[in-house]
Amino acid sequence: MRNRDHNPAGFEPKRDTYKIIRFYQGDHPNRVISVGLTLAEAQEHCRDPETSSSTCTTAASRRITTKMGPWFDGYEQE
Repeated sequence: MRNRDHNPAGFEPKRDTYKIIRFYQGDHPNRVISVGLTLAEAQEHCRDPETSSSTCTTAASRRITTKMGPWFDGYEQE
């Protein structure tokens, strides 16, 4: 019988990773912003008000909205 909890030296269990994608409305292609994140990191990123054109307030984020139109950051498993 195999011991499921056995972890041979040097073996790292596979960890699910996530990527952040900036989704644009209209003709602009979506863009990958970040890769290799944990689920918690991806969720934390997307909770930031600066990751959506409808809630952002910084000059840099507003410039993106002016140039690209409505957008938001989302995540998906890699």
